Amino acid sequence: MRAVLLEELTWLEAERVLTPRAIVVLPIGAAAKEHGPHLKLKNDFLLAEHLKRRVLARGGGDVVVAPTIAYHHYPAFVEYPGSTTLSLETARDLVVDIVSSLARHGPRRFYALNTGVSTLRALRPAAEVLAARGVLLRFTDILALLEPVERAIGEQERGTHADEIETSIMLAIAPRHVDMTKASRDCHEDRPGPLTRDPAGAGTYSPTGTFGDPTLATRAKGRRAVAALVAGILADLAGLRRAPLPPARV
Repeated sequence: MRAVLLEELTWLEAERVLTPRAIVVLPIGAAAKEHGPHLKLKNDFLLAEHLKRRVLARGGGDVVVAPTIAYHHYPAFVEYPGSTTLSLETARDLVVDIVSSLARHGPRRFYALNTGVSTLRALRPAAEVLAARGVLLRFTDILALLEPVERAIGEQERGTHADEIETSIMLAIAPRHVDMTKASRDCHEDRPGPLTRDPAGAGTYSPTGTFGDPTLATRAKGRRAVAALVAGILADLAGLRRAPLPPARV
């Protein structure tokens, strides 16, 4: 059996799949976050949607995929027009509320298919709140999943955002949303704090909104990175199936 999309069901159909054995996947991908001059604001949303489709094809019949969450905690990019962020507390509570709404009908295992990095700062406390209610939430650590393949294929000096690897991924899954004529190396000193357009500002100076060298991106590298992400996510789901549920506190 294949995984199912929650949004495509009626409530009667949802009642049949939202059982205690179900694993509910919550894709998270920003629809409004800068990714340099060569990638769209919806870059992470496109990635989340692609990975969601891969999970639908291979996740198994106990998997229910919820609608993609397009807003979350992305404080590092707000100097760049079009970028949005929720506060850490709002992002935490957003996930807690969504999970709690669905958990009341049976599921107790949830997986945030997470395409961000700063999102982890809100997902960890969300998981703690839910564990106290007897609900297990796990989530993708995208940097950890990509680290081995990045060591194998990466050529840039350093980078983490709209860089060689992220641009390669988009060339592999959504090439029409990439403009390589506008890609440029932007790899200033990595300093604590957000990206900043101000050379004297706090954080890492980035006039383009890029941190890394997207000019080194290729579709072949992207295919390897996407394969690593899909394999890691499926392994996470397999581990979630076996994991003991937390006891609910009275």
